[in-house]
Amino acid sequence: MIEQIKYKNKLYALIARKGFRKKKGISFFTPNNLNLQCGYMKHNKNYFIKPHLHKKRFSKIFYTSEVIYLLKGKLRVDFYTEKQNYLFSKIIKANDVITLIQGSHGFKTIEPVEMFEVKQGPFNIKHDKVKFEKIDERKIKIK
Repeated sequence: MIEQIKYKNKLYALIARKGFRKKKGISFFTPNNLNLQCGYMKHNKNYFIKPHLHKKRFSKIFYTSEVIYLLKGKLRVDFYTEKQNYLFSKIIKANDVITLIQGSHGFKTIEPVEMFEVKQGPFNIKHDKVKFEKIDERKIKIK
């Protein structure tokens, strides 16, 4: 199952829950127009993926996208607008994958977590991230 996180018709994130597994083949769950593509692949033994080269090309990236693969635990993802206004929160669990596309976000660990994060680079800490105050815990709305 792929869950779309939208606000005012803008796609903020996609969550591929651990139950999203096709029997075989390639299943990309991000739209082709996104600046980061995520998919799931399952092939039998001795399946051959033909060698290939990704061509060099120029792309403009307006927002840094991130992918988090939660290996272990429970993580709360807090969604905010680009103007840093809190919207709502979602819980992701072990073996869920979340692709964060736009808007703002924060996290709180609900259980101890282990996770991988993948994002576009190169990363410049002075120019690529703006930190702001989190929402008061009493105002959290889990959807």
